[in-house]
Amino acid sequence: MSAPIAAASPHVMNTYGRLPIAMSHGRGSRVWDVNGKEYLDGLGGIAVNTLGHAHPKLVAALQEQVGQMIHCSNYYHVPGQEVLAAKLVEITGMQNVFFCNSGLEANEAALKIARKFGHDKGIAKAEVVVFENAFHGRSIATLSATGNPKIHAGFEPLVPGFIRVPRNDMEALRRATDGNPNITAVLLEPIQGEGGIHEYHADFLQQLRALCDERDWLLMLDEIQCGLGRTGKWFAHQWAGIQPDVMSLAKGLGSGVPIGALVAGPRAADVLQPGNHGTTFGGNPLAMRAGIETIRIMEEEQLLENAAQVGQHLKQALEQAFAGIEGVKEVRGHGLMLGVELSKPCGALLEQAAERGLLFSVTADRVIRLVPPLTLTRAEADEIVAILAPLVKEFLAA
Repeated sequence: MSAPIAAASPHVMNTYGRLPIAMSHGRGSRVWDVNGKEYLDGLGGIAVNTLGHAHPKLVAALQEQVGQMIHCSNYYHVPGQEVLAAKLVEITGMQNVFFCNSGLEANEAALKIARKFGHDKGIAKAEVVVFENAFHGRSIATLSATGNPKIHAGFEPLVPGFIRVPRNDMEALRRATDGNPNITAVLLEPIQGEGGIHEYHADFLQQLRALCDERDWLLMLDEIQCGLGRTGKWFAHQWAGIQPDVMSLAKGLGSGVPIGALVAGPRAADVLQPGNHGTTFGGNPLAMRAGIETIRIMEEEQLLENAAQVGQHLKQALEQAFAGIEGVKEVRGHGLMLGVELSKPCGALLEQAAERGLLFSVTADRVIRLVPPLTLTRAEADEIVAILAPLVKEFLAA
């Protein structure tokens, strides 16, 4: 039963700064709250609803799967795991996959691989290079890898073993790591999502790949938010023409059904063996079906091409709308992962935009983040701009 949108949730732990809205249902790129108000969804469940809401092909497949089996445990082979893993190996060019329930869990598995990779080489205290402004999760280990003091606050002491360097600065990375025999891996997001929609330069990623090869480090890429077609290629790192050793996925892989995956290339594929890692719910039949159908529908409906084309149209329209507007610092991003950076904190825009029927998020205090469903149309992109542009101009003029 839905609660009135203004009602608090006194029995739910107070861990989110929620807007006074409760959603009822959605279809495509639109959602409705319990009072019947309609919104254009520019947030996509934070880059999760790849296929939009209530996609009829996905709904039918999940209904069928629920009638067959939801869970059976990893004591047994789960046929859907092999089907989805084989598809991920095909589109990544990597070797094998570990399935879990979230991006945080995928990154935890990556960090365990980095440590085990080091221990197998005789490194007792393995260290991982991470980057300023990064976000890798909120467990104790992944928040330690995260480059945001606000995320750290109140949860010290942090897990040791991380070396933090600036983004896109190869010289700084070399200075911080030269002569250190304990480093086993580098972890980064090809596009920092929570950090403000910041891309790593292609030449930096290429140099980093070469450095990892030279020093026998694992290159571990967090594609949780920027992967699965969001930039117009399957994975954001593919724009740089490189291949990771380890890649974490989640969010859009299940179109709303919780799922995480860690994909490994040859250097990392056999690091974890029975007893080294596991999960109760990871790889369950329902999540596997969601992942299989998400990729199948993406291919059938050419959603990579749509993300690239509609994303370019949306970015150009935003740039044109904000050209010469004092207080708009930059429009940036790739495909349908875009950020509009303002000159001042803009969290107040969330509720103002919702009142006008548009959903998005604000990240890094000053960046409007747009990560809508990959089914977004050009007309819907124009509608985003038509709502957002005057709203931002009014906000900056106030």
